[in-house]
Amino acid sequence: MSNPLRIRQAVRAVVTTPDHSILLVRFEFPTATVWALPGGGLDPGEDHLTALHRELHEEVGLVGAEIGPHVWTREQIIEFIDGNWDGQRDVYHHVPVPARFEPTPALSWDQLRAERLHELRWWTIDEIDHATTSGVRFAPGRLGGLVRALSTDGAPSTPIETGV
Repeated sequence: MSNPLRIRQAVRAVVTTPDHSILLVRFEFPTATVWALPGGGLDPGEDHLTALHRELHEEVGLVGAEIGPHVWTREQIIEFIDGNWDGQRDVYHHVPVPARFEPTPALSWDQLRAERLHELRWWTIDEIDHATTSGVRFAPGRLGGLVRALSTDGAPSTPIETGV
């Protein structure tokens, strides 16, 4: 599809700790299991920051987090299962937290599973690298390298296009 008409606008959080752990969510799709960053689509009238605060509360129970800079952008053209979208454009913001916390979603697990979210887990960069070489799928695909660069170099001066 060369000219998608319906691109879903979404926002995601790169939730990291000082020891370089990152919080990921596991999505179960009919064709793949994918570990990605918490977040989701913007509701009508929402801006990215409002949506991200809402998503962090709903998915991981994080309220009042300090939202850092826009660090990455990702656009993927895919056929969505419900037929409403031709692709999605994710804006990623860095959300540093002082330590790992136990995710406690505001939504029920039935509600989360209806959105294909099945698990929340903290990962280290080394675990992501090892899992990637073992065939585990992450979104974006080069997540380990992106998180490593963010950990060592800090936020980029302009957002990085992650690729799929």
